[in-house]
Parts: sequence; C-alpha cells; structure tokens
Amino acid sequence: MKEIIYIHGKGGNAAESEHYKKFFPAAEVIGFDYKAENIFDAVTEFQNFFYLREKVTIIANSIGAFYAMHALSEKNIDRAFFISPVVDMEKIILEMMTRANVTEKNLRDAEEIVTDFGEILSWKYLCYVRENPIDWKVPTNILYGSKDFLTSLETMKNFAEKICASLTVMQGGEHWFHTSEQMKFLDNWLEENLK
Repeated sequence: MKEIIYIHGKGGNAAESEHYKKFFPAAEVIGFDYKAENIFDAVTEFQNFFYLREKVTIIANSIGAFYAMHALSEKNIDRAFFISPVVDMEKIILEMMTRANVTEKNLRDAEEIVTDFGEILSWKYLCYVRENPIDWKVPTNILYGSKDFLTSLETMKNFAEKICASLTVMQGGEHWFHTSEQMKFLDNWLEENLK
C-alpha cells in the first residue's frame, strides 16, 4: 500500500495527518512525529524514519519541509506537497540576530546565544545552512500565503523556480494555514494538484 507521510511544522504534531486521509483513500497516511529541534538532529531522525520506505509522497509544513529537503534529497520520495515551507533559513537566522542585536562575531565567539524571545542562535547552524544549500529534485507543489511573515513572496517565487515547483499563492493567507477559509483553500489546492 502506498504511504503518504505528513511532516508537521514547529509546534505541530503527527495527529494533524488525520486531516489528509480523506484525500488518499487508497493509501496509508502516516504522521511523522519527529522530535528534532535543529537541522543536525533532524537529518538523522528523518533518515532513520525513511530508511526502508520507498516511493512515498510527503506533505510537509514550514520547518518540517526545510528538514525534509535537507534530510531526504537522496531518498526515494516520489512527490512533495509543501505548505509554507522554510526555504531561506540563513535569512531567518540573520533577521533573528538583528532582532536580538547579535553580530556574527558575537555568535561565532559564543557559539550559541539564547535570545530574549526564546530562540537559540547557533553559529554551527548558520554555517551549516550557508555550506549546504537546498538541492531538491522531487516533483513539488508549494502553497504559500501572501501574509507569510517568515518568507517574502519574491523569495518563495525564486525558490519555486529554482526547484521547478508549482507555486500557489493564497491572497491574505498566513504562514500557518488554520482558519476555515485557509483550510478550505488548502483542501482545494491539494485536490487540484492530485488530479
């Protein structure tokens, strides 16, 4: 039986996979409840989970999509649906550094800095994203909200073009698709792309 693996975003959980079962009646929809909170742990955890799986489709949200693109680029993924994927982690880290008034020298010297807004800045993480650009060749459909606070439309368009993905933009949509209007849009997007 074909497997559909749902990968949640930050603060999400595997139970969210229930929403997608109606779209794949002939497949097994599985929520991947990863625990990693950084790219290093994620790569290991994702590769272990996907080790024996073949020809799976993934549906991934936000940071879950980012982790998937780094961990699974060499795996046998036949299709991907990304909802508000994180596609420029370097920019996000640099923006957090600016917000926390942390320079690159500060971060390099300290190695890790806990911000007053609860995020941990890591020199190792920043170096990793700079040295390991996303190399994703899986047929991919991306859903993006025009009010996404993490990624600009220009950045998302450039990324979609780079990986030859289709991009659908919901005007007024947010990074987190959760309202009834947003979820209806998401459902219609998925149905259209599954035809």
